[in-house]
Amino acid sequence: MKKEDLLAVLRLKKCAQIGDTISKKLISLVGSPSGIFEEKSIRLQKIDGIGERLISNLSDERNLSSAERELEFILNQNIDYSYFLDADYPEYLKHCPDGPVLFFKRGKINFDKRPVIAIVGTRNMTLYGRDFCKELIQHLKDYNPIIVSGFAYGVDICAHQEAIKHNLQTIAVLASGLQLTYPKAHIKYVSEVEDNGGFISEFYQFDQPFRENFLRRNRIIAGLSQATVVIESGEKGGSLVTADIANSYNRDVFAVPGRVTDMFSKGCNSLIKQNRAIALTDPDDVVQMLNWDIEPNTAKKPIQKQLFVELSDEQQSIVDFLNENGKELLDIISLKTSIPIYKLSPLLLELELKGIVKPLPGKQFELC
Repeated sequence: MKKEDLLAVLRLKKCAQIGDTISKKLISLVGSPSGIFEEKSIRLQKIDGIGERLISNLSDERNLSSAERELEFILNQNIDYSYFLDADYPEYLKHCPDGPVLFFKRGKINFDKRPVIAIVGTRNMTLYGRDFCKELIQHLKDYNPIIVSGFAYGVDICAHQEAIKHNLQTIAVLASGLQLTYPKAHIKYVSEVEDNGGFISEFYQFDQPFRENFLRRNRIIAGLSQATVVIESGEKGGSLVTADIANSYNRDVFAVPGRVTDMFSKGCNSLIKQNRAIALTDPDDVVQMLNWDIEPNTAKKPIQKQLFVELSDEQQSIVDFLNENGKELLDIISLKTSIPIYKLSPLLLELELKGIVKPLPGKQFELC
């Protein structure tokens, strides 16, 4: 990319009310980023959606000064970047009208026709969510996907760590500049992420993680990915925004259901109820729905004959255990029935809805 075009793109990024969609339109019609600032105002006004106010923002000299300082740092530090017309620009992101015109990257990122999946969720992840996240990535490892998330507390950092554990590439999309680490407590994970993928940011190198930046960050997470998985979420939260954006891009969205009384399952249950997400109760659902190539050794084990027509084998084992032992803690039920918590919770929910099991305070359950 020519130096003058890179400067022009950096300048566009600072222009008020000129986002990526308008920037792409201007670049397409004018022919180059630098040409935008050389074009006569009267010609720019003829472009649909470009008015006098936007043209005035383009000529703001303060943006030029900021862009020049940023350009100097990028060139001196040899900062890597990807431009939306470059051959290495991520394939899925190419199809997002508001995808970033330019983003910066650090690490060993290589998209190279691999499946890409986003895993997001609450910062207040429960044991249930952690177990499911671990099981999901362990199950998907044979398909060598890139795991994308936002480097935040909770589900995000769990997804990055599990990807690294299974030698998968992981990409952290930041809401700040690449030269900052947010949250600061995650500085201990930086080198591992860089060695197993890397970081992406569309912001200037030292931009702070302002609140509005997280919403912009979320569209990149959704845009980079073939599908988005929401592990856990409250009634409101950034992961629900990411799911909505993924839906607007016509990407698949999965949500892990939970008990109706669980605070951090309400967002996921709502997504499923409103048909904005596919209920994800088994990690293999992702493989099947996305039509990933099935390896010969990934076939599911045959299901044993059910004892009762209306109950699955796992549901029956739960009922038998509670019938023999009376009320019991969730963790103990999981231990004694050998059903991991991420599977056990939705099974208990189904039994609750059937009127067979009822929840008690302190994460205990008993037969009705």
